Amino acid sequence: MGFDLQWLLLGVPLTFALGWLAARFDLRQWRRDQKDSPKAYYKGLNLLLNEQHDKAIDAFIEAVQQDPDTSDLHFALGNLFRRRGEYERAVRVHEHLLHRADLPRAERDRAQHALAQDFMKAGLFDRAESAYLALDGTAFDTEARLALLTLHERARDWRAAVEVAQKLENRGTGSFAARISHYWCEIALEAEARHQGDEADAALVRAREALPQAARPLVLAGLRAARRGDHAEVLSLWGVLMVAHPAAFNLVALDYARSALASGGAAAAAERLRERYTRAPTMDLLDALGVLDPDPERRRARLLAHLRNHPTLSAAKALITQSDPASYTAVETQALGDAIGRAAQPLHRYRCAACGFEAQHYFWQCPGCLSWDSYPPQRLEDL
Repeated sequence: MGFDLQWLLLGVPLTFALGWLAARFDLRQWRRDQKDSPKAYYKGLNLLLNEQHDKAIDAFIEAVQQDPDTSDLHFALGNLFRRRGEYERAVRVHEHLLHRADLPRAERDRAQHALAQDFMKAGLFDRAESAYLALDGTAFDTEARLALLTLHERARDWRAAVEVAQKLENRGTGSFAARISHYWCEIALEAEARHQGDEADAALVRAREALPQAARPLVLAGLRAARRGDHAEVLSLWGVLMVAHPAAFNLVALDYARSALASGGAAAAAERLRERYTRAPTMDLLDALGVLDPDPERRRARLLAHLRNHPTLSAAKALITQSDPASYTAVETQALGDAIGRAAQPLHRYRCAACGFEAQHYFWQCPGCLSWDSYPPQRLEDL
């Protein structure tokens, strides 16, 4: 039986028509998917701006399901999980991105940085450190090293902090001399706690080399010299401190006076303290002068003059305790001293200039916000 060419003429157009219809169907489906994906994304963004985080997460998950190859949606979802405190889910999202073989290098570094942030927020500091170290030489290198610096400070790994800070400074990120000086001071304190005096002295030398004009190394070196009984060295070190950092000198004024007495240099030290007091009168300097010149009448005269010019509660309490017993009974003196002391107690504190954290003792690093040198070395009543 012969082949009918008429069927061929009918089949070719029919096949073409069916193929065209199939292509149109797939194209419309693709366009619909692409159209739905941005809608889900913008819906999630709108919900996020309206602080509806739960619904925003659902919208982003829907957008990711419709377009699983878009990394930006994964980053948005992972960062949202982190902000919500759902660190485990954030880690899973960012690890999924890292396991994608088709992810460009820049996006892979971005995912690594996001993963390191997840670990940091979750308190997994060892894993955060490894994740940040993996960013060496990438576009996130500086951010990673700054985060590592914070991590080492929290862990009190001061030698690692010194190394990271020096690398940041060498790369032109900024000056970290003040921080490095503090790190060496912390190393010195730890060595002193272990009774390793030579190591403590060497660390303080490194602290002064890092920032020659820093106050803290001078304070610590003077305290170490005082414990050794080398009072001449104390006067030398804190003499420099008095000139370079007169405000910080208030922290050791009383110890300075005691070392001056022990070394036989009371007269010269008293003259320097009086000169310092004339420029910036404080109760710390007045107490130091009281050690060098303990005569009750002269001390009372100094207190009265200070109280007239600077009516602080501490000065009032000191004057009352120095009063003539004929003027006040012991009970009255005790009662007045206790009352004024209680009222003055809040003003005996130091306050962080960065976060306002108040403390009875002076801190070189604020326990509240971890800022360095944020405490003015004067109590609230002297500010």
